[in-house]
Amino acid sequence: MTRSIQKTSLQLALLATLLSGGSSWAQIKVGVVVSATGPAASLGIPEKNTIALMPKEISGKTVEYIVLDDASDTTTAVKNTRKLISEDKVDLIIGSTVTPNSLAMLNVVSELETPMISMAASASIVEPLDAKRHWVFKTPQNDSHMSTAITSHMADNGVKTVAFIGFADAYGEGWSKEFSKLAELRKIKIVANERFARSDTSVTGQVLKIISANPDAVLIAGSGTPAALPQKTLKERGYKGKIYQTHGVANNDFLRVCGKDCEGTWLPAGPLLVAEQLPVGNPVKKSAMTYKNAYEKVYGAGSVSTFGGHAWDAGLLFAAAVPEALKKAQPGTKEFRKALRDALESTKNLPVSHGIVNMNANDHLGLDQRSRVMVRIENGKWVLLK
Repeated sequence: MTRSIQKTSLQLALLATLLSGGSSWAQIKVGVVVSATGPAASLGIPEKNTIALMPKEISGKTVEYIVLDDASDTTTAVKNTRKLISEDKVDLIIGSTVTPNSLAMLNVVSELETPMISMAASASIVEPLDAKRHWVFKTPQNDSHMSTAITSHMADNGVKTVAFIGFADAYGEGWSKEFSKLAELRKIKIVANERFARSDTSVTGQVLKIISANPDAVLIAGSGTPAALPQKTLKERGYKGKIYQTHGVANNDFLRVCGKDCEGTWLPAGPLLVAEQLPVGNPVKKSAMTYKNAYEKVYGAGSVSTFGGHAWDAGLLFAAAVPEALKKAQPGTKEFRKALRDALESTKNLPVSHGIVNMNANDHLGLDQRSRVMVRIENGKWVLLK
């Protein structure tokens, strides 16, 4: 009898161990790196808020989101990414908020073979699709994609000369590279090219050089509230030409900080920014309004942000990929991470808040012209260019 009891106890212990292992397999872990503090906080906070709206269960598996703040710092972003993969054993990384941090994270996710969906804009995050970028995807529209919209609008509105001022980092450099190529094709001459840091409190020297060049228009390649500084300085110094911003400023915090100095500014943006103004037949209207309504139900009317939309779209990509990945492997394994990467790359006709996603082995963004509109700031509001 004693031996029988001992045997039964061992069997129960073994069963408990197996069930415990099965329970861990049932859980999918997602590591999230956002810039919730520092210069990029106005972008990172709505992204962080959006993570709370994401599904807690997919295909019968519970989902845990582990969110870390990189404080808009590149070194911290890398440290957080390595911790999430090596210690927390996440199956996917979502992040980071800004281009420099996302680029710095590429080496880690490639080394540890973990898929990553960036919420930053630069095309250099997913191009060229080399061994590092094999594991990386992104949700925001490329700078090259948006530069096309800006240069087209400039050409149509008589702009012959333009000055450029952008962040002194990968975001500004990426925009300078793409915008310069397209401006040349449109016969638009760049008469000044300046830089400023996200943390700068003055850009008077750069603005004086720009004004002395007397351009028809100025393009400011910044993101979040720091992008308001050059615009306010241009207005203070009496600049009367056209001013363009990038989709990096498409949130209400920028409007608040820039104030009346923003009036008349042109920018390309994702459809989410003006979701309610989109015509009924727009293919993105329904998916954009779904996110807008979900976010504002929790955080209040008028609180939605295009940057939160980038996080939402990452969640939609992840949710669509999980069922396919589960056909090949279980969460918490190297095989599942690879299957998840493969499933992300195979995404087809997925409506998200910023467009319709169709990815392949040569395109880890998957957005087309349906993901952008031209917008003007009028009376402190975003107005869709009809």
